Formats: sequence, C-alpha cells, structure tokens
Amino acid sequence: MRDWRERGTGLTFGKDRQRVNSLERMIVILDLFEGDRLEWTMEELQAQLGYTRSTLYRYLKVLTDAGLLTSLPDVGYTLGPRIAELDYQMRERDPLITASRPVMAELVEEIAGISLLCRRYRERVLCVHQEQGTASFHSNYERGRARPLLQGAASRIILAHMPSAALRKLYDANPTAVHEAGLGDSLNAFRARLRLLRQAGWDATVSQVTRGVTGVAAPIFDRRDNVLGSLSVTIGDEHVSKERLAFVADRVVLCARIVTKTIARSGHSLPATPERAGRREDITPLLAGAARQEGST
Repeated sequence: MRDWRERGTGLTFGKDRQRVNSLERMIVILDLFEGDRLEWTMEELQAQLGYTRSTLYRYLKVLTDAGLLTSLPDVGYTLGPRIAELDYQMRERDPLITASRPVMAELVEEIAGISLLCRRYRERVLCVHQEQGTASFHSNYERGRARPLLQGAASRIILAHMPSAALRKLYDANPTAVHEAGLGDSLNAFRARLRLLRQAGWDATVSQVTRGVTGVAAPIFDRRDNVLGSLSVTIGDEHVSKERLAFVADRVVLCARIVTKTIARSGHSLPATPERAGRREDITPLLAGAARQEGST
C-alpha cells in the first residue's frame, strides 16, 4: 500500500490529498486580504477564485466562525477580530520578540535611531517588532509591513543565510530584480555577493527602504544555526562615517548574538509580562554585560 505522503515531495494521495487541497484553497482566500484590497463581496470572491458558490460559502463560514474573517452589511467580507487577538498574543508572548525587546530598547538608548526585528515570510521579510529611540524621522518598515528580500539591510542579511537551493529559485524567478538591487548579474555573482555579507556578519544600506537614512542589520539564528530573522537599527543620516558605521555595526552584531544565545540557552523567551515590557528601568545592562562576556571568551 502506498504511503499517504511521498517522502521529500509533499505530495498527498486519496482523501488526505483532498483534505490538504481544501485547506490550501481556504488559505488562498485569506491571501486576497493583503495589500490595498481588504473588502470583498461574495460575488467578487467567486469571480476571483473560481470556486463554486457552495464551496466558497462553506470556506467563508469556517473562516468567519473562527473570527479570521467577518461579514459587514453593504461592505462584504473583511479581516476579523481574531487577527487582532493573535497579533496581541504574538507581541506579548512570541519567544523571538520577548528575547529581543529589552536588547533593542537598550540599543536605541545608546544609538539614537529605530531598531527593527524582522523575520522571513514567504519571499518577503516582515517587521515583527520596533523600538524607537528618536522622533527625528519615521521608518517605513513598520510592524506588520512586508518588504521584498532584496531591499534593505534587514532583508538582505537574512537573504545571505538562506539555503543555496532557495537562492537559486529566487534568482531564476527574477534575475533582473537581483541585478537592480546590486547583488549580481549572474547566479554565481549573486552567491558571491551574499557570501561576503555572511563573512562580514552584518549589512548596511542607505535609503533603500526609507529615504535619507542608513540601516545596519545582523542575523539571528536558532539553536541549529538556521537563520530566524534579523535585528537592525536605522539611523537618520545617509552620510555616516566609516568609523561611526563600524561602531554601530559592532553593537548591532552584539545585540543579535545576545538574542541568539538567549534563544539557544533557554529554548524559551524572557517573561513577556506587560509590566516588564513597559519598564525600561528594570532592564539589566545587557549590552555592557555581554561585551564583558565576549571579551573574556
């Protein structure tokens, strides 16, 4: 008897395959509520997706019962309150966010700027947390806003640590975009450019996401050395001296290492209580302590 899942392919068979396909088709509905389009009528969804009316109704009922979508008179379907609830839970209890929050808060106290915590999401990078240490400028890379992998230091340093097969797939899909991003005009050049970023341990870009600013980012890894995301700081100056840039990069790399070690050591996050999140005076001097620890090893 043939196994329900063919190893290494993700293919499914029989009823299991039908079930997976139904789940995937339902998720496609949620994918439509991205970008500028957040309201869809039943008729518009049916025309866009090509599902039968009975199938679409069944999927929408499941999604609305779960609170992921909601139906409003004279408007149609839009995102439901469960999305906001899940966002709150993520902000308060996500292990990566709670491990990074105090480090990022100290970073922007030392370096006036905006610190971002980012994770890869499909072929984009998503900002999942932000700490602001200046009011002199505003970052376009806000929490929940996705960017392509090729734009900005926070994205590119994640890209540099992606598997070789994923890089080939990305390049083959759009070599022009890779070239325009200054990352090479061939697959070999693309890989060579990313190899330099990996060896440096950090990346810096100027005015790629927000005009007039410099972004510096370093990678965060899990305990198996898979890249989880990036920690970065954005400075409101596009003319940063080499000495200043080297100092900022050193601090950002140190912060990313602290988060990596915190995750690897405990397997869980720091406590994510609202009291701790709102009281900077309770945060221990992580940067100074970590710097002493790095110097003694």
